[in-house]
Amino acid sequence: MAFRTPMFFTYYAQTYRVDSTPDGGLMGTILNLNTGLFEENNAHIRECIWATDSADISQVSEKRFVQETEFARRDFLSGDGPIFALYETINGLYAQARTEGRSLRPEERALVQTLSERTFALWEAEAARRAEGEPPSFEVTSLASPEDDT
Repeated sequence: MAFRTPMFFTYYAQTYRVDSTPDGGLMGTILNLNTGLFEENNAHIRECIWATDSADISQVSEKRFVQETEFARRDFLSGDGPIFALYETINGLYAQARTEGRSLRPEERALVQTLSERTFALWEAEAARRAEGEPPSFEVTSLASPEDDT
């Protein structure tokens, strides 16, 4: 059976992506909550592809995948630099809405989405830099414990 890829999932507290390989196989990558980067992990491909939606595993759109990834990064990671400044802006929007006893307004939700897409792109650029052998351009601190790695 052929699958249309990429496929995007929420997998417990992480996001998981399944892509096709050049030889016709499948490859999975999962968000590492200690580093903020995606790492190859093929162990969950079958589980995700054949899962029915549940609280633990769900197939999602690419847009939702980006939002869920950035939500997890924002919750688990801290550091310095442009990505974390954008996270502070997003957190400020949520804090202001909470202070005022309301949900985010439509324009605030749109701004959160735009900023999340921007931070996702910055993480992708960082991953590409590191894959080329460049040193990290920033350091992160994680609230996830090492055994949370999958």
